[in-house]
Amino acid sequence: MLTTRIRRRRAVALATATVLAGLTAPALTASTATATPAAASASYGTADYDPAYYEAAAGKTGEALKDALHTIISDQTKLSYSAVWDALKTTDEDPADSGNVILLYSGISRSKSLNGGDTGDWNREHVWAKSHGGFGTSIGPGTDIHHLRPSDVRVNSVRGNKDFDNGGSAFTDSGGSLTDSDSFEPRDAVKGDVARMIFYMAVRYEGTDGWPDLEVNGQVNNGSTPYMGKLSVLKDWHQQDPPDAFEKRRNDVIHDSFQHNRNPFIDHPEWVESIW
Repeated sequence: MLTTRIRRRRAVALATATVLAGLTAPALTASTATATPAAASASYGTADYDPAYYEAAAGKTGEALKDALHTIISDQTKLSYSAVWDALKTTDEDPADSGNVILLYSGISRSKSLNGGDTGDWNREHVWAKSHGGFGTSIGPGTDIHHLRPSDVRVNSVRGNKDFDNGGSAFTDSGGSLTDSDSFEPRDAVKGDVARMIFYMAVRYEGTDGWPDLEVNGQVNNGSTPYMGKLSVLKDWHQQDPPDAFEKRRNDVIHDSFQHNRNPFIDHPEWVESIW
């Protein structure tokens, strides 16, 4: 079914190529057209999407670009919180072991079956802390898998609802992540992933559909306000850790199999600087 959908997207893309000549997008090749989300091969993680998806954003910058992207990515299928468990088992599957998921902050590969709330389990981490805006686990921002990731239960607790910033100390199963009293620094390999998830949330949830207007700001200790920091640091992380194969594949799987929307900052990293 996925291969058929990809072929259909390629056909649309060819038909609109002239219109979108000015819109940067990865070229579709034979290898990406035949790749499946679970494939751990040379094409693993090669972004494959119809360039027409971003047609309404072509040529825009700043707030106009942000508004256009908000409209585009707001067209999505919403999941229940219970459905997130199975979704994460697919989106975050270990490419080297299909029975495991990769835990975001620690980098540990852990059995998919060990999802739960006990020590040694993995649970559902809200990268945009759900208390920052008070949306909890309600369908919408609380179940949006573009920012929900598997995390070790204890590591998730260490992160809590802290904003993101540089500095701190290591902790058990940190995998290179650090924390201090008011911030959390993820391991180097996912710094950019975290930044792009935060940027996605700030564009997707603009206060127009009953949820808070989420915004990135320049501070930590944002508490229950609908803000997440630290903007300058997140932009640095975005530059230091560009989208990799795992992150690109994840974006494709969410679009193709679950929410049917995309994180535009994975497909077009240059749009971060244009908006912020």
